[in-house]
Amino acid sequence: MIRFIKEISKLNYFTKVLVCQLTSGLKINMDQSPTFLRPNILIAPLDWGLGHATRCIPIIHSLIEKNCNVLVACNEKIKALLHQEFPQLKFLHLKGYNINYSKNSRILPLQIGRQIPKILSTIQHENKRLREIVKEHTIHGVISDNRYGVFHNSVPSVFITHQLRIKTTLGKIGDDFLQKLNYNYINKFSQCWIPDNPGQFNLAGELSHPGKKPVVPLKYIGILSRFKRTAPGGRNHILILLSGPEPQRTMFEDLIVSQLNNYKEPVVLVRGLPAEVNELALPQNVSVYNHLPTEELIQKINDASVIISRCGYSTVMDLAFLKKKSILVPTPGQTEQQYLARHLMRGNFALCIDQNKFRLKHALELSDHFDYRFPDFLQGEGLDDAVNEFIRLVRKP
Repeated sequence: MIRFIKEISKLNYFTKVLVCQLTSGLKINMDQSPTFLRPNILIAPLDWGLGHATRCIPIIHSLIEKNCNVLVACNEKIKALLHQEFPQLKFLHLKGYNINYSKNSRILPLQIGRQIPKILSTIQHENKRLREIVKEHTIHGVISDNRYGVFHNSVPSVFITHQLRIKTTLGKIGDDFLQKLNYNYINKFSQCWIPDNPGQFNLAGELSHPGKKPVVPLKYIGILSRFKRTAPGGRNHILILLSGPEPQRTMFEDLIVSQLNNYKEPVVLVRGLPAEVNELALPQNVSVYNHLPTEELIQKINDASVIISRCGYSTVMDLAFLKKKSILVPTPGQTEQQYLARHLMRGNFALCIDQNKFRLKHALELSDHFDYRFPDFLQGEGLDDAVNEFIRLVRKP
C-alpha cells in the first residue's frame, strides 16, 4: 500500500483520482480526499521587503482551508516570516532578487537600471528552478507574487500584482515602455490576480486600474490583509512599523530613533527584521521588537492611536481593512510609493509626508487635525472565488 501511494503521488492530479477510483471502486470526495490526493500548490513571494510575503498569508490560509498541500518557495528572509505563521508547511529555497537600493534617492532609478541584467538573470534562474521543483515535488498549480519567472507552461500559474501600470521618473514614454515589458511577462501566466477592488473605490488607483490591460484573464480579488479586527485594549500608544529594502529601511529607522529620544509618550517600534537577533537600545517609553507574530502585531495595531510606516501597498491594505489613522512616509526614489502617497492623500485616507520633511512631533500634530476618511473595504472580496476557480483549473484533466 505504501509503495502504491508513493507511485501515484508522482502522477498529475486528475490521473491520481482516476487511478484511485479504478483500483478501489470508490468515488473520491475532492474536499475530503487523502493527503496524497490533495493538489500540491506552490506559492512564491517576491523578496523586495516583506509586503509580498505578508499579503500571501490570507491566500495560503484559503488554500489550506480548501484542502490543498501548500509549498512555499522563497529565500531565508521570507522563510523567517512565513515559517512563524505556517510552521507545518514545506519550504523550498528560491534565491531572491537582492536588489540594492541607493542612499541617494536621485540616483535610485539609475542604480536600478544598472541591475537590470541581474534581474533578468534571476528571472531565468527562477524559471529553471521552478521546473525542477515542479518535477521533484509534483506541483499541480503555481502562484507567484510578482516573481516573473515563476510560471510553467504545463501547470496552471497565477501572477499576483497591484502594479499593472508601473510608474517611472521618465514620464508617459517610460511608463508605456515598462508597461509593455510588464505585460509581456504577465501574459505568460494562466491568470493575473490583482489585490484591489474592481470599481471606483480602490486603493491603488492607476497602478491597478490602467486604461490598457494585459490579455491574460484578470481577477480583482479585493484588498488582502492577514489581520482580523479586534477590540482595542486602550493602551493608546504610537506604533511605528518599519519595512522595505535596505539601506532605506535603516535610514528611516535612524531618523525615527534620533527623534524618539526627545519623545516621552508610549511608543511601540517594530523593526521589520524577522531574522534579526540583536536588540536596539531605546528609552523606557519605547518598546522595541525586531518582529512580531500576527496575533501579537494585530493587538499592537488595534491599541495604537496612530501608525507611522512606509507607504508600501501591503501596509496600506492592512490600514484600509482595519481603518487605522496613519502617517505614511514613502521610500525616497520609489515611484510606486510616491504615487500611492499622492493618491491616498487626495482621498484623505492617510497623512503622507516626504522623508526629508518628516519631524515626529510636527507629524503627530498634523495627524491630530487631519480629516481621515475610510471607505468600507471588505477583506479579500473576490479571493474565495478566485481560489476556487484556480483549484478547478488545477483539477482539470
